[in-house]
Amino acid sequence: MTADLSRLTGLRSGKSSFYPQYRGAAERLERVVHALELISRALVRTVEGPETLVCAVAEAARAHLSANWIVFALADGTLPDAGPRRLVLGPDATPFLVDNVEGPPLPEDVVECLDDIRYGRIESNSVIDAHYAFVPIVLGGGVVGAFAAWTPANRTLDTTDGAVLSILASQTAVALQNSALYQRGQLLLERAEDAYAEANRTAADLAVRNSELESTQRQLGVAHRHQVVDDERHRIARELHDSVTQAVLSAGMQIEVCRSDIPEAERSERLDLAKDLTRRAVEQLRSAIYALNHSSDADRTSLPEMLEQLGVVHMPDELAVSVRVGGTPTELPGDAEHALLRIAGEALFNAAVHAHANRAVLRLTYRADSVLLSVSDDGDGDPARMRLILKLAATNDVDGRHRGLANMQARTSELGGALEVRRARIGGIQILVRLPLPLPQAPRLDSGMENLCSTPEIESEES
Repeated sequence: MTADLSRLTGLRSGKSSFYPQYRGAAERLERVVHALELISRALVRTVEGPETLVCAVAEAARAHLSANWIVFALADGTLPDAGPRRLVLGPDATPFLVDNVEGPPLPEDVVECLDDIRYGRIESNSVIDAHYAFVPIVLGGGVVGAFAAWTPANRTLDTTDGAVLSILASQTAVALQNSALYQRGQLLLERAEDAYAEANRTAADLAVRNSELESTQRQLGVAHRHQVVDDERHRIARELHDSVTQAVLSAGMQIEVCRSDIPEAERSERLDLAKDLTRRAVEQLRSAIYALNHSSDADRTSLPEMLEQLGVVHMPDELAVSVRVGGTPTELPGDAEHALLRIAGEALFNAAVHAHANRAVLRLTYRADSVLLSVSDDGDGDPARMRLILKLAATNDVDGRHRGLANMQARTSELGGALEVRRARIGGIQILVRLPLPLPQAPRLDSGMENLCSTPEIESEES
């Protein structure tokens, strides 16, 4: 500490008899204090950016030395994030060079000094002459730049000035590094804030889109349910129109003929036909009402029990229906059970009304990879004609009287299964439906059929 004070003040004796030394020391001390104050004011401007820092440091050196020229420069390749890298202040603090922005022409010795610093042609030792000072800027054990000053004839430099410039140089190097780190930190902070804001905007946008997607899904679900209900209603309406309406109209026509003058035997025969037609119309209405009241099958316990109920609740009285279940019953998806129940009901209805059957056998067989449904009757239906109708239904619409058969084919295909019509062993028609397990997630619209008659359960069900 004593050595540092001696360098700054030039005082080597504490005796009061050395008054001239005290006077000179007091003047130097005052200059030192003023210089340190200027340095401190300059260095605290680090957060304002490196350009403001360098300008403040150079002005502090110029003011302390009353210099005509002040040079600050960094060597190429050092402190890559620091800037400006060159600064020259002339008389009255006029900037002659700021980084690459040049002002009026510079003195030759100033230009040479700048080139020496820029290209690293500098030593690590300070040079203090009467009117010239050169102090390297050392950081991390290496020289990264330098300060240089030229003073007028009335301002002679001494060791005190050299010490001040050394302090200024070393602290400037640290301050430049801190400023670069601060600027980089600010940039990273701004980028982080921008990224955070962008993330918030993206999250808000995703939330809005997710809400819109959920709303769309709900609307699609409602539309799908309405479509299913409408399709079922249209099917039942068509069946009623093409069967019940025709039967009632035919019965009315028979009664109208009976009002004319015809033989009594013919009148009795036509009245019996009208009675039969109205009875069948009532049976068809009962079947349609049952389908409407059980569209959701809300009270069902299992598919086999629903099939048992189907066989005894709404079929014509003269149709004897027996239900047989094979394998281990497995719970199926609701749409699959609904489809099988509707197919069975349609097949039994056709057997009773169109094929004039007296007996029907309904068999449900569970397997590891599939579930099979067969409905056989002893009526007078023609399998070849029904297969032709199914083939036509795959490419063209069929007339209303055969819409039920096409609906059975469509229900089966939507679940990825296959439907076949063949001659039953008990004499009539056999409807075979096979659905694969597990059932597909999305409906399939292919209408291909496969041979389902090779299974022992199906072959022996009517025996």
